[in-house]
Amino acid sequence: MKRGPLVVVGDCLLDVDLEGEAARLAPDAPVPVVEGTSEQLRPGGAGLAALLAARDDDEVILVTALGDDDAGRTLHSLLAGRVEVVRVPMRGTTVRKTRVRARGQTLVRIDTGDGRAAGADPARAALRDGPVASVLRRAGAVLVSDYGRGVAEAARELLAGLDVPVVWDPHPRGALPVPGCALVTPSEAEARVLCREPYTGPDQAARHLTDLLRARAVAVTMGAQGASLACADGHHTRVPPPALGSGQDACGAGDRLASAAALALRAGRSAEEAVAAGVAEASRFVAEGGAAAIRLKRAEMGDRPRTAIEVAELVRASGRQLIATGGCFDLLHAGHVSLLRRARALGDALIVCVNSDESVRRLKGPGRPLVGQRDRVEVLRALGCVDAVLVFEEDTPEAVIEQVRPHVWVKGGDYSERRLPEQEVLDRIGAEAVVLSSVPGRSTTNLIAAAQKER
Repeated sequence: MKRGPLVVVGDCLLDVDLEGEAARLAPDAPVPVVEGTSEQLRPGGAGLAALLAARDDDEVILVTALGDDDAGRTLHSLLAGRVEVVRVPMRGTTVRKTRVRARGQTLVRIDTGDGRAAGADPARAALRDGPVASVLRRAGAVLVSDYGRGVAEAARELLAGLDVPVVWDPHPRGALPVPGCALVTPSEAEARVLCREPYTGPDQAARHLTDLLRARAVAVTMGAQGASLACADGHHTRVPPPALGSGQDACGAGDRLASAAALALRAGRSAEEAVAAGVAEASRFVAEGGAAAIRLKRAEMGDRPRTAIEVAELVRASGRQLIATGGCFDLLHAGHVSLLRRARALGDALIVCVNSDESVRRLKGPGRPLVGQRDRVEVLRALGCVDAVLVFEEDTPEAVIEQVRPHVWVKGGDYSERRLPEQEVLDRIGAEAVVLSSVPGRSTTNLIAAAQKER
């Protein structure tokens, strides 16, 4: 199987648990009074699925929509350093679901926020023309964690053309799974909605949905009873859970099952083996307390986020100034270092966007780069003025600028008399362009020419 990252595509929300004690009723209404509450925050929806997958594997990328609001910034700080987040445009505010709990029981849930992936056309264009398409091309498997808020629908065109296992965890208000999914994992309630004929039980529903959705396999999940699995080749089986103590809170069990199954399929295991792994992990997850047992701290800049996207989001969320620049950086020299130091001095963090080897060859010719991208990245990361490095495959940096969304984009050279090639995307994201003059006589071309002359 292709050994790329697991890419989770779907809708993210902020889950909040207010935990306290309820020992008396309110004097003005027959409702419990919850006292001494503590607040626990965690990603929900696709964010939880990605977080749970990242506990098993360090190559997890989440494609989702996050609002530029308190809930969205909190969500990203909870995910940063654990999964890489690739954002798509959102309309509205990030969804927040607050559960008031006492002694392990949920008393009430309060939902706020109306956020959805931006209208179909802009969202699909952002996915098709931006970094999402590149991320999906590298995927070893894809998990679609659909919570009915538009990300899966916007990504549908890209998802339909993939040649890696796709696991689709559907939602009653979401998009239909694309044909050819390796596995679809509806709950019984979701299976009732998906079936276009009277529901006669999980076994019949799994068989019917395999044909209806043109999926290679469908597993109707049944909570403590495991799952009913039907495959396109006619094979059907019940997958029982392991003998574990049962927990009270099943919140997040479906996300745990789907994420474990997706990782198993990526490793080359069969649908039955993948569902068995998913059922076992979901059962263990619930027995250990479910989503309510997850305890996370918000990431800070000192936590050393692993990726450029994580650095970018943390800097923006904390209200600091993000700087970015780009180039080939072949044969790093004093001119490069001067540019990078001056760029970093303009703000609080510097991300360097580097052309891939293929991109350099298209731009500079078959003899370039002299230094491969892995070594170029390693050298740049060693510089104290560089906070993160991001490689891009395109010939121009417009897509990666939109992904990083810097406050300031630095260009080296002399552009005083003409418009920057990246100006359109900079205007669209509200970024400032700053041109820093090059150091006279310092260039990679000159270094190559001098070396060739010496030979």
